[in-house]
Formats: sequence, C-alpha cells, structure tokens
Amino acid sequence: MSMDVGGAKGGIKSDINVTPLVDVMLVLLIIMMIVAPLLQKGADVKLPLAANTADKPETQDQTVVAIDKSDRYFVNGLPVRKEELRQKVEEILETKKERIILIKADEDARYSAIMDAMDELRASGIEDMGLITDPKMRAGGSGGGSR
Repeated sequence: MSMDVGGAKGGIKSDINVTPLVDVMLVLLIIMMIVAPLLQKGADVKLPLAANTADKPETQDQTVVAIDKSDRYFVNGLPVRKEELRQKVEEILETKKERIILIKADEDARYSAIMDAMDELRASGIEDMGLITDPKMRAGGSGGGSR
C-alpha cells in the first residue's frame, strides 16, 4: 500500500523505492554463491581411488586432517606443523561431542606421514578415524564426488 500525499500536482510522495535494495541483495547473493565453495576447498590433494566407497554427506562439523604429497599437514584447511597436529586437533575437538577425524591424504603422500598423523591422533585419545577417497569409475557410469 502506498499513499500519495501530494495529489496530482507533483507534491511529496511517501513511497519507498525497493528496487535498488533488491539489486544490491541479488549481487550479494551471487557473490556468496561463488565464494562459499571456494572457502570449503581445504588442502589441495589428489585422493586415491577405491572401489568400495560409501558416500557420506558433507557437514560443517567434520574435522579433516589433510596430508599433501610434500608431507605437509592441514587441519580443516589450515596448515599446521607435525609437532602442533595433536594440540590443534585437541583444541578443535574440545567443543564437539563426536571425536571423529577424517584423514584426507594425497595418493603420493608417504605412508609413514599418514601413519605419523594417525599415531598423533591416537595419542590424543581419538580412535574413530576415516579415510577419504575418490570412487573408481564404474562400468557405464562416472565416479562421483570426493568421498
């Protein structure tokens, strides 16, 4: 509802023009849609392929330890030194009820680097760990996402 106070003589109008507001909000929405997936990327690793994989939905509550081919460690996408891995993971898991860690290791990462990370996590009392892999291509279909 609008009200025209000035009549037909061209006086004061009390309408609110929302078109500029809608334009700005649409631009912000588009920017957020483009930027949000980029923020969730994490460490750049080439995942190994596995035939027997199960898709698990992505949630923000997951704690991911990534190991790249240069044996660098990342916790939720942020680089950490090997000596700081246990402390950083313990800080993150303090407020979480589920103490589950997902390990995302590059297929060219050294096996000993992955085992070192798992040893550090076990020393923190974490027994529930999962490995993230890419599914192998199936006959007549294509591999899915990064699980």
